[in-house]
Amino acid sequence: MEQIIAKFANLTAWLVPIVILAVVVLPQAVRILREYERAVIFRLGKLLGAKGPGLVLLIPVVDRMVKMDLRVVTIDVPKQEVMTRDNVPATVDAVVYFRVVDPVAAVVKVENFLKATSLIAQTTLRSVLGQSPLDDLLAQRESVNQHLQEIIDRQTDPWGVKVAAVEVRDVALPDSMKRAMAKQAEAERERRAKIVNAEGEYQAAEKMVQAATMMSKEPIALQLRFLQTMREISSEHNTTTFLPVPIDLFSPFLKGPSKG
Repeated sequence: MEQIIAKFANLTAWLVPIVILAVVVLPQAVRILREYERAVIFRLGKLLGAKGPGLVLLIPVVDRMVKMDLRVVTIDVPKQEVMTRDNVPATVDAVVYFRVVDPVAAVVKVENFLKATSLIAQTTLRSVLGQSPLDDLLAQRESVNQHLQEIIDRQTDPWGVKVAAVEVRDVALPDSMKRAMAKQAEAERERRAKIVNAEGEYQAAEKMVQAATMMSKEPIALQLRFLQTMREISSEHNTTTFLPVPIDLFSPFLKGPSKG
């Protein structure tokens, strides 16, 4: 009995350190990565590469892992005070959508790719919008967004970051500029209304000239038009009395005295 107890004590003395070692070492040696995660492995400071997804085995104390997320990340670009090319002050903010396509480059070539991408987006936003007139900023928003996306993507490409889209979210103008734009729009509407009215009068005059030409060829047409006008006036319920007088009676007076 004493021998069995002694053997059990010896076995326990061996098992306890092994269990403690397993509890401490296994979480550091075995990592499980999701489908959208990658592990950048360093062994004694030397880059081994990227692993994952799934089960990743590490050597405790020797290996160090940096986990990277490959999903699309959205960052808000803080509001920036810009001066457009036509000297109009504006406050603009934007949203940048990007993701890591090369986890090794995102770890090795830049200290903090999130901060670096955000700062690049801010400076690019001020630079590009400062070269664009206000009309393009308000009306050509899609082309401005595309230009921003191309510039930011080109600058972040060495870091293994792919910019998917850039959207200018809001353009705030001073109140004085809003009033000036409202006056300009009102003046433009008045100009268009006057042009339309003038075009209508011009077309009406053309039709009247054509009608007069046709009536001059057929005198009976003028008489029919005269009778139609009388009918229209008489159909109205009013007390107006009119007497038609042929214009030919006044022709001698309109021609003036004859020269003897």
